[in-house]
Parts: sequence; C-alpha cells; structure tokens
Amino acid sequence: MIRACRNRGDAEIILPGEPPQSLDPDILWLDLVNPDREEELLVEGLLGIPLPTRDELKDIEPSSRLYVEEGGVYMTASLVWKVETGLPELTDVAFILTGNRLVTIRYAEPKSFALFTAALHRAGVNYRTGAELMARLLETVADRTAEILEVTVARIDALAADVFVDQKTAKRRPPRYLEDKLIDIAGHQRLVSKTRDSLVSLSRLVSFFRALPLIRHDQEAGELLRIVSRDVQSLSEHAAFVSGNITFMLDASLGLINVEQNAIIKIFSIASVVFLPPTLVASVYGMNFQFMPELNWNYGYALALLLMLLSAVIPFLFFRWKGWL
Repeated sequence: MIRACRNRGDAEIILPGEPPQSLDPDILWLDLVNPDREEELLVEGLLGIPLPTRDELKDIEPSSRLYVEEGGVYMTASLVWKVETGLPELTDVAFILTGNRLVTIRYAEPKSFALFTAALHRAGVNYRTGAELMARLLETVADRTAEILEVTVARIDALAADVFVDQKTAKRRPPRYLEDKLIDIAGHQRLVSKTRDSLVSLSRLVSFFRALPLIRHDQEAGELLRIVSRDVQSLSEHAAFVSGNITFMLDASLGLINVEQNAIIKIFSIASVVFLPPTLVASVYGMNFQFMPELNWNYGYALALLLMLLSAVIPFLFFRWKGWL
C-alpha cells in the first residue's frame, strides 16, 4: 500500500487503485507499507530514484543505512513494535529525502506512525518541506519511545512490589512464585534491550540528518532535530538506568530463590540432626545380642523411650537457643 500525505496533513491512498502518472506538488510524504515490486517500480518511476529492497534495509553497515545517492538521502532506523504483545521486535524503516519529499518504506506497523498520521489530521499543520515533516515524525518516534520506557518502569515498580514483600506475605505465596516472576523480568529486559538498540539507531540517523547541507538552510527543521537529538540522548541514558534496575531485580530474585532453597535445606538438616540420636538409641537396643542387661529391666522399655525423647528434645532446644530455627 502507498499512502500519500499532502503538506496540509490530509492523506490519500495511491495503491491499491488507479496509479497516477505524476505526483501533485503539494504531496510531501509517500508512505510505503509492505510494498510489492509493482508499487516499488511505480514510486521509482514517479520520483526517478531507486528504492532499497527489504534485504538492503537489514544491512547493519553504516554505509548501507546512511548515505546520499543519485539525488536522494537514504536513512534507515530500527524501530520497536509489537510492544503490547509481550514479544517486542525491531523493524527497519527507510527514510528517503528526494527533492522536497519524504519517502518511508516499512514492513511493519510501529505505533509511532499511526500516532503521527492521526496528529496530522487533527492539527492540520501546513508543512513546508519533507525535511521538516521527517523531523516531526522523528519527534513522534522519540515520544513513543519515551512512553514505552515509562510504561516499562511502572511495570517494573509493580513487579518489585510483588517480589520484595514482607515475610508474612511471602509465606502465603504459591509454590514457584519467584520462578514465575523471572519470566516477567526477562520480558522487561527484552523490551528495554530492543528499545536501547532502537535508540542507538535513531541517534546515528539524527546525527547524520543534522549534518546534511539541506538542514543547515532549514532553521525550523534544524531546531526540531536538535531537540530530537537531545531527547534521544536522554532516553538512552534513562534506558541504561532502567536496564540496571532490571539487572538488580534479576539478581535479587535469584538471591531470594536461593534463600528459600537454603531454608528448606536447613529444615532437612536440622530434622536429620534431631532424629539422629533417637535413631542411635533405637539401633543400640535393636541389636540381637544374647546378653543385654537392659532387656531384663522392668522399666527398660520406658527408659529407652525416655532416652530417645530426651536425645531429640535436647538438640532441638539447643538449636532454638542458638537462633538457628
């Protein structure tokens, strides 16, 4: 699908439909969503520039993601999407400036694009250049990334409240409670990791974009990019801080699991020590020797039971006195 956006914010669908022979001068943005080869050839014919393929968008070399060629400026950034599904992914989006137009090529639906398109319809802003429109789009991407981090921080705080509870609440927790929380922590770590990768990609793109000669002569777009660059830097630092908190949560959860396991092992160890002396007494009087004087005592059985009881109670009281229980 090809969506064309005019400088006043309204949009129309070029394909599917009757392909145009030329583009209106007031069309500043062509948004290609999952384009097929027919759509790519149409846009190449309308603009007179080659478009990168889907495989070329995945190239991680800077020379393949940020370059100027045949009158067009080609920039590729990795954006986070599928955040709400719990399995976030990165998708590569191409930003191409040619003449006074912006062309975007994407094979996913990052929420930032939907937010930006909706804002265009509501605001009705009359953009002058494709560079200014792209700067506004990158600003929306940065705002969406900030929203993702804010939601993640709120969820991590709620998770910390569940993990670090008082002892009375901890005793009422179901089995394998902390082990299940490790899965949630891993999900948050994956999201923050993808977000940091996206911010690194955006930082490279914005730096390259700001250095272009056309930005030096576009004061408004340059000011917007300066703000976006500062926001991306701040978000990168915040994402690193959030990642450190998640690492602490992971280490703390593993530590609590070890404490619980050690408590269980301690109970078994104390039980074995408490019942070892009575077992020894019972073993002595369970031997089948012919001459054992205690076997002929009238109260030998009762004394043996009392001896086994005392040999169990005395270690137990000793452990309580030492504070090991």
